[in-house]
Amino acid sequence: MNEFLPAWLLKLKPLVEDIIWVHEVRDMTGGDIAFYLGCGEIVPPAILSLYERNLVVHASDLPKGKGWSPLAWQILEGKSDIPVSLFEAAERVDSGPIYLKRTLSFRGTELIDEMRRELARATFEMCGEFLDRYPGIVAEAVPQEGEATFYPKRTPADSRLNPDLSIRDQFALMRVADNERYPCYFELDGDTFVVKVEKKKVT
Repeated sequence: MNEFLPAWLLKLKPLVEDIIWVHEVRDMTGGDIAFYLGCGEIVPPAILSLYERNLVVHASDLPKGKGWSPLAWQILEGKSDIPVSLFEAAERVDSGPIYLKRTLSFRGTELIDEMRRELARATFEMCGEFLDRYPGIVAEAVPQEGEATFYPKRTPADSRLNPDLSIRDQFALMRVADNERYPCYFELDGDTFVVKVEKKKVT
């Protein structure tokens, strides 16, 4: 989210008295509303209590798809329509009531950077709508219902390709791999080869 946040923060300035952007939960000092965007930490109750509202955006149809990298896991499951939920942070991870939902629809050829861009757009739209409708929207919160499912944290091993399968068979995995942090790779005859996929720019 850091790549997209500065432009959004500029749009927020007319709406709020003060904005503080921090990268570590321990640096949070309190205020009216806290947005946890791309936050990989579990926020303790002591920090949550510093704010009137604590909001998280998660790319799944909660309570299904709690946990890590829900966008990537759902693409690997073959899904093209990805729900996005804005909800209240609670002591139990990804368990608070939901304020807003959106759905991202992909054609099936977008790579991870494109998908992240669309997720960022939806995230900021939802956060903006929450602020526009605050405080009345708080009364519209809907408790999470149904059986919860959880995605594990992705590791470099999750980007491993099978050299005996076709590109088409493994294209979903190539789509969600991060070329810099966890690129696709395969092993062949004792050597390891890295595969990076980029879209050709149209001129």
